[in-house]
Amino acid sequence: MSLIRRFATFIQPATAVAVLIGMLVIGGCDRGPTGAKDDPVPAGPTEAVRQLIQDLRNDDLPAYARHALPPALHRRMEVAWSEGRTIWPLTELPLDDRLPAFISVLAAPEAEKELLAAYNRQFAGADRELRSAAATLGLFAGQYVQGAAEYSDAEREHYLQLIAALSEWGRQAPLGDPERARRVIPSLVAAARTTGLAGPEAFARNGMERSLTRLGPFFSRMKQVLAEFGLDLDASLAGSQVTLIQQTGDTARVSVAYEVSGRPVVAEVLLERLDGRWYLTDLLRHAEVEAGPAPASAPAVPGADPAVRTP
Repeated sequence: MSLIRRFATFIQPATAVAVLIGMLVIGGCDRGPTGAKDDPVPAGPTEAVRQLIQDLRNDDLPAYARHALPPALHRRMEVAWSEGRTIWPLTELPLDDRLPAFISVLAAPEAEKELLAAYNRQFAGADRELRSAAATLGLFAGQYVQGAAEYSDAEREHYLQLIAALSEWGRQAPLGDPERARRVIPSLVAAARTTGLAGPEAFARNGMERSLTRLGPFFSRMKQVLAEFGLDLDASLAGSQVTLIQQTGDTARVSVAYEVSGRPVVAEVLLERLDGRWYLTDLLRHAEVEAGPAPASAPAVPGADPAVRTP
């Protein structure tokens, strides 16, 4: 296996958390969807985006899922998750199909010993090679996003900026430092074991709400690991600036500006208002595909006429 492929296997689960934040916010405790009635309804589109950002700062993935989707679509997503058809919103991640296996590898017996040994064989001290691999992976990822039909123009522009920022971080991060690896690998192993999501069908068996709840502490630990290597995502979230560009009736355009490892990223996103609440248009589009067809007796999104829905 080439160094680039080994590096991709090592670094992608971590950088995927960074990409997840960007994708979830602007797409990017056990509280079920019944608690949504008590959630404050954001006053406008900028407040709706800030609410999602705060959910991610709190590592509260169940709250994020509630705030990102209208109630009927949220219920459809729960069914799709329990049937093993999706793991949304984790499907916004690159290599989302490998996430369950990644957790299983981390949670396996003797994982600390085996992963540290693999790191020492393949990455320890290989700073120059790792930096070159980061640049190459950034190039490949950018080319993929450029040609991928599933992204809107706004998403594509945002993700290209995010990939460039992450690639730059990878070229400077101390990824070959064995001392850091000895600190972070055992903590990741412990966090993975705590999820209880290792093994076949564990995500479907636990369902969306319980799985996302259990992933919250693991998500938090991954952010701590990235901070150990110089990528402070909580600082990126805390420093994000959300600005209204235009609002016309039930549609709006918003700018979201943040920094990734000191590099600015600016994205423009579309939102739409359904039943008095604002939602990210691209994220709704992705979620509807993941949830599958709506029941024949109900529209895909409450309050939305498919014939006039914002594309």
